[in-house]
Amino acid sequence: MTTPLRLFNSLTREVEEFRPIREGEARVYTCGPTVYNYQHIGNMRAYVFADTLGRVLSFKGYDLKHVINITDVGHLTSDADAGDDKMEKAASAAGKSAWDIAAFYQADFENDLERLNVRKPQHPRATDYVPQMIEWAQSIEAKHCYRLDSGLYFDVSTVPDYGRLARAHTDQGESRIEAVAGKRSPLDFAIWRTTPPGETRQMEWDSPWGRGAPGWHLECSVMSGALLGFPFDIHTGGIDHREIHHPCEIAQNQAHEGYCEGDQTGARLWMHNNFLIDRTGKMSKSSGEFLRLQALVDRGFHPLSYRLMCLQAHYRSELEFSWENLLAAQVRLKRMVMGASNLYQEVESLAHHLAATSNVQALDSTFLLRAADITNQRLKDIVKEFETALSDDLNSAVALTLVEKVLGLKGANASERFAVVECMDEALGLNLENATLSRVALRIRPTSATLTEPEIEARLDERKAARVAKDFATSDRIRDELAAAGVEVMDGDPSFEWDWKIEL
Repeated sequence: MTTPLRLFNSLTREVEEFRPIREGEARVYTCGPTVYNYQHIGNMRAYVFADTLGRVLSFKGYDLKHVINITDVGHLTSDADAGDDKMEKAASAAGKSAWDIAAFYQADFENDLERLNVRKPQHPRATDYVPQMIEWAQSIEAKHCYRLDSGLYFDVSTVPDYGRLARAHTDQGESRIEAVAGKRSPLDFAIWRTTPPGETRQMEWDSPWGRGAPGWHLECSVMSGALLGFPFDIHTGGIDHREIHHPCEIAQNQAHEGYCEGDQTGARLWMHNNFLIDRTGKMSKSSGEFLRLQALVDRGFHPLSYRLMCLQAHYRSELEFSWENLLAAQVRLKRMVMGASNLYQEVESLAHHLAATSNVQALDSTFLLRAADITNQRLKDIVKEFETALSDDLNSAVALTLVEKVLGLKGANASERFAVVECMDEALGLNLENATLSRVALRIRPTSATLTEPEIEARLDERKAARVAKDFATSDRIRDELAAAGVEVMDGDPSFEWDWKIEL
C-alpha cells in the first residue's frame, strides 16, 4: 500500500498525513461509555467510526493498539461541575449497587460492540485506576490546581491556549450550565470532587482532598497515558467531546507532561465523528426513551445493517437516522452478502475441482491469493482505488461502491476476486464471508410478527407449486393472504426471487 493515509485533525481543522510516533505502530484511545444505562445508537456510531479507523490502520500495515475506556465513576449528569454522579443516580433509582449497575451495562455495551463486528479493544475501567488518578492530581496540584470545600479544581489559565480544540475563544464552544461557588473561572473544572459532609457515595475513596471521587475528565488522561504512553497517535470521540471533555483532557496532559510550551496535547491527532440525527427526538437518554441497537433488532434489522448505514456517510458528516434509511442499508447489505456467497461457492467449486486433480486443498491459504498477489489488472486498479478512498480521511462511502464493483466484476479469476473482497471486508468490517450472515438472516422479520418463518416458507412453497401449475389465481390469493399478514413477497426484485420481508 503506497497511498499516504490522511486524516482530519480537529485540533488544526485540517486534513493531515498520518505519521506514527513509533515506526509501524498506531496507538489509539477512544472515549468509552458511561455505563449507567444502555447505549443508544447515536453513541454506537462513535465506536463504528473508531473501529473503522482501527481497521484502516491495520489495512495500511500498522500494528494497532486500541483502548476504549469504561467510565464507571465520576461522570456527572451534565458537563457542569455540580450535580449527581450518573452512576450513583442510576444505582439509587434501580435500588442496586453502583458496581452492579456498571457490570450490567458494560456487558450490554460489549455485546453491542460484538454484534456490530467491532474488533475487541482494551476496556479498562476507571475504578481500576483511581490510585493513579490521585497520584496524577497530586503531581499537578501545586502549579495548576486550587482547593475548595467541594474539591480540587484545575485552573485553566495555567496552561497555554485552553479551549483551542473547541475554538472556544471564537466559536464560544465552551460553556458551563451551573456555577460552583469559589471557582476562579467558569472554565475551571473538577479534578477531585469531595463528598459533602453528612453524605456518602457508593463509589468514594480517601484522598489528600478528603474522601470523594475523581472528576470525569481525569480518568481519560490517566488511562490513555498509562496504557498507551504520551504522546500517542490518535484520540477519538464524539463531536460533543470536542467542546468540553477533550479540552479538559488536553489541559491535564499539558500540566502533567510539561507540555506548557509548544503544541503538544498528549495525542498527535484528535478525531471526532459527527452526530447521528433522529428527527423523532429519540437520540438522547435524557428523554427517557431512546433507540438502542436491540430496538433495531426487534424491528427485524440485522445489527450490521446499522454498521453499513454508518459507513455510507462520512464520519464527519451528520447522519440522519430513519427506518427507511436503515431498510435501504439492509437491502444493500443483503445484495453484497449474496454476491460474496455466490463468489465463495464459485471459488469452493474450483478448489474442489483442483483438489481432485492435484495436491491443492480447498480454500486453504495456499490457494486463496491475497490482494497484493493479484494478477488481473482491473482488480489491481480497483484495489488501488479502494486504498485511495480509505486513505482519504476514511472515505468509506466510496470504498463500499468498490466492494460492489468487485462482486459484480465479470471475467476475472474467482479466487482473485474473492481474495480482494476478503481484504476489503477486513477494512470495512461487514463480515460478508460469515456463514451466519445470509440472505435468510437479513430478512426483515420483527420479533412481534405473528407468522413464523416455517409458516411463511410453507405458504411460499404452495405458491411456487401453483405458479408451476399455472394456477395464477391461487398464486395471487396466497400472495394477498401473506400481504394481509404483513408479509411482502419480493417478486419485483430478481435479486431476491422467492424471498420475503415483513412490513414495518
